[in-house]
This record gives sequence, C-alpha cells and structure tokens, in this order.
Amino acid sequence: MAILTYREAVARGIAQEMERDESVVLIGEDVAGAGGVFKTTTGLLERFGPERVIDTPISEQAILGAAMGAAMTGMRPIAEIMFSDFFAVCWDLVVNEMAKTRYMTNGQVTIPLVVKSGNGGSLRFGAQHSQSIENWAMAVPGIKVVAPSTPEDVVGLMAAAVRSDDPVLFFEHKGLYSSKGEVPDGPILDELGTAKVRRSGKDATVVALGLMVSRALAAAEQLAERGIDCEVIDMRSLVPLDAATVLESLGRTGRLFTVEENPRMLGWGAELVAIAGDDGFWDLDGPVVRITTPHIPLASADSLEDLMIPSVDRIRDEIEQAMKG
Repeated sequence: MAILTYREAVARGIAQEMERDESVVLIGEDVAGAGGVFKTTTGLLERFGPERVIDTPISEQAILGAAMGAAMTGMRPIAEIMFSDFFAVCWDLVVNEMAKTRYMTNGQVTIPLVVKSGNGGSLRFGAQHSQSIENWAMAVPGIKVVAPSTPEDVVGLMAAAVRSDDPVLFFEHKGLYSSKGEVPDGPILDELGTAKVRRSGKDATVVALGLMVSRALAAAEQLAERGIDCEVIDMRSLVPLDAATVLESLGRTGRLFTVEENPRMLGWGAELVAIAGDDGFWDLDGPVVRITTPHIPLASADSLEDLMIPSVDRIRDEIEQAMKG
C-alpha cells in the first residue's frame, strides 16, 4: 500500500495502462518534457519514450483530431486538454465526431479514447479557468463521464476508461491534485458507472462529486455531532449514472441532498432529482435539496470564490436547516 497524491495517482494510472498495452499513447500540450502543467504526467516520457508520450502545439482541435484519428485506426490514446474550460474550443470534435462515430457506423468504428482534463475551481484561476463542465459532457449521448475524488479511484477509473471502447471524458479536480490517499500495490481496475458509499448513515442521503465529496464528508461529521446521521455517496461517474445506489440509500433515509460545484441550472444533481421524483417519490419524507454554485461566472478573488462554491459550513447549515425545518 502506497500513499500517493492525486496528481501522482494520475501518472500511475496512465503508466499502468501504457505498460499493459502498447497501443496506449499520451498526447497533449506539455505532457512530455514538462510532465504536465499540473505535474500529472511526470516521469512518463522517461519511462515510455517520445513515440508514446508526445507534446503537441497549443491547439485543442489538433490534439483531439489527432487522438480521434489514432483511436479510429487501432490505438488507445489518452489526450490532455489542460483546463476543462478549453473544451469549448474543440467541442465540435467531442459532440459531433467522437460521440457519434460508433453509432453512425453501426459499430464498425469504435473510439477507444480518453480525454483527461483539469476541472473545477478553488484555485483562484478565474472565470475562464475554473469551470466545472461535467454537466456539459453529461448532456451529450455517446460520451462517458468520470470524475474521481480519491487517488485510488483515479488509478482504477483511469484503467477502466482506457479499456472502454467508447470515448471517456476524465475530469481531474484541480483542487484535489495535492490531496493524498492510500493506493493498493499492483494493478488496479475499477468499473465505470458505479457510485461508492463513503459514509453510512440513516437520516439523510448526501450525494457529491469530485472536490465536493470531502466537503460533504466533513459536513456529515459535524452534523453527526448535532444528531443528524448522513450517508454520503460519491457518484464518481455521471455517464453511466449509478442511480440505483442513490435510490437504495434514499429508500432507507427518506431524504436526499446533492452537493454540486456546477452552476445551479441543469447540473447533474437536477437529473438525480428527476430520477428521485420518478422512481423514489414514495420514499421521500421531505423536499430534495440541491446545494450548488450559483448560476454566475466564478470569481478569481478568494473571498468571492469561497462564497460561491459550496463550503463545509454551507453544506452543514443547509442540510441542518432542511432536516429540522
């Protein structure tokens, strides 16, 4: 068992798959010589060489165009888009090409491609470098969407993503890169579309993703001292979406809260609320509560960004108010 940072786990997950399968290659801006702007690919160039770890020009369209072509012709590329905000520059390739090619060729052409990216706020990078865009991706049929919250999950879910025959957007939360966790020795393979219960509880179900998982867990510990026992679920994957784990928990607790870094409108939590209304309505003992970022661009000033993104205190207070209201 090793203690790894989240960023070290990214490199380990990629290395595991590159070691296992020679068709896995890594391309992106500064992923080779510099080891990635967030140091998530450090050591890979030295280990696998310049034919498999490739620096590209500053062109998101070129990166994804090359990666898609490689995927269509037998490779399993991992492409990096440095900040997830920059998907806006190459979104046509994602939405109209990667997501639809397997369907439009009746399965004759698969796109085994992973696009990894730094996602989310909390590092004071401002409105154009701090967005949580998993809700953009979730809305597009044909794309799988992954957002791990722990180093162990980074390794296992990266392996599952690389082995998928469909395109996977792999969102690494920038605010978690320095966090640490235990990672088992040896190869790790997880399963896409499976949520994890991080904390058991009987009074309320709290569902979170990415950076919000640790904050929801901290809030749950404080709420336990106030007599409210929360179950915390880490979604980990939005497509496929493990609604069954959430509904099973709701059936026991009767209350549902989502903690989302996305802007409030059309966030992933809204989809869970709709599912709960359809399939878990008679289990609900009160209204579903969504704890979200407001529908405005993120500020770069620390005090304003902290006010916008759900904090431990805000999560705790909103759950307590709803449970005792």
